[in-house]
Amino acid sequence: MELGDKLSGIAQRGRDQLDHIKTEEATKTALVMPLLAALGYDPFDPREVVPEFTADVGTKKGEKVDYAIRKDGELSMLIECKPLGTDLANAQYSQLFRYFGCTEAKFAILTNGLKYRFYSDLDAQNKLDSRPFFIFDLEDFNDGDVEELRKFAKPNFDVDAILSTANRLKYTNLAKRAIEETLKEAPEDFVKYIVSQFYEGRQTRQVVDEFMPIVKEAGSLYIKEQVAQRLKGALARNYVDDTAVQPDPVESQPAPEQDDIVTTQEEIDGYNIVRSILAEEVDVSRIAMRDAKSYCAILLDDNNRKPICRLHFNSKSVKRVGFFKDKQQELVDIEAVSDIFQHRQQLIDTVREYVGAAEAEVIGK
Repeated sequence: MELGDKLSGIAQRGRDQLDHIKTEEATKTALVMPLLAALGYDPFDPREVVPEFTADVGTKKGEKVDYAIRKDGELSMLIECKPLGTDLANAQYSQLFRYFGCTEAKFAILTNGLKYRFYSDLDAQNKLDSRPFFIFDLEDFNDGDVEELRKFAKPNFDVDAILSTANRLKYTNLAKRAIEETLKEAPEDFVKYIVSQFYEGRQTRQVVDEFMPIVKEAGSLYIKEQVAQRLKGALARNYVDDTAVQPDPVESQPAPEQDDIVTTQEEIDGYNIVRSILAEEVDVSRIAMRDAKSYCAILLDDNNRKPICRLHFNSKSVKRVGFFKDKQQELVDIEAVSDIFQHRQQLIDTVREYVGAAEAEVIGK
């Protein structure tokens, strides 16, 4: 199983057991130890994963950090765990800070089971940085995040290789978050700069206030359009004639009712987004689209009994997507077609339910 699939499975376990993961120990057992195993470490071998690692630091005697990872007998990473739900941005990690300076470990990790903040000494040698150079979130990761995390896997772990890119990664991520916050909050100086690019009048307080919501909306639209454009480009390179999906005449509505059906570009875009999300789960040729008067259905195996979602885009006032769980539809309002990306896990879970049921049926025979 690929690392990304393993990580998705751990995240799903966290969601399924959320009501039962109340303590730090439960967080370690349900989430942290499985992630270490996914990275190739044996959490039950104390030569490799040392629980409750103890060292005397100055006047502090007998303090413990939750885990120490050894690679080829050498201490490589220290891990401090907090209970699930802890806000790591405001969490104390004094043990990590003290231990890091007096051990040979080059990396320290602070985690609440779902989020993992990776630290080193990029700013000052042997002193743990105040800001992480990499943050991995089990609930929100992409292929690039998986590749960065893969560097810490047991077979790939190389201190020099990680450190060679860590500084750039740190400031790239900080810059990305700063840009995100700037587009989201639109601070006054940013608004003034943007407005100056097209407005020739004097930027009074009233003018800035009027343009503030416009600039915020423009930033949001720009991001959504970029996502949609890149998706279309990727699909155009990988798939041929995506739009030539015809309904099955056997299971479709009778021909006379098809005369008034028009498959819109938004429905095609939504279909392609669903295909791109599910490409790692099933062969995309199994994902079919059937348009009808009231909605556009996206099905697994072109089977009406396996609905993945329904696109209710025909209304002029609101767009809705119907997502399925246990064959029951839940309608969700969206502002733009690209918002379907926000429901990635729900689509994956639906397809996994159908695939799992089919495999169980085969085994039963």
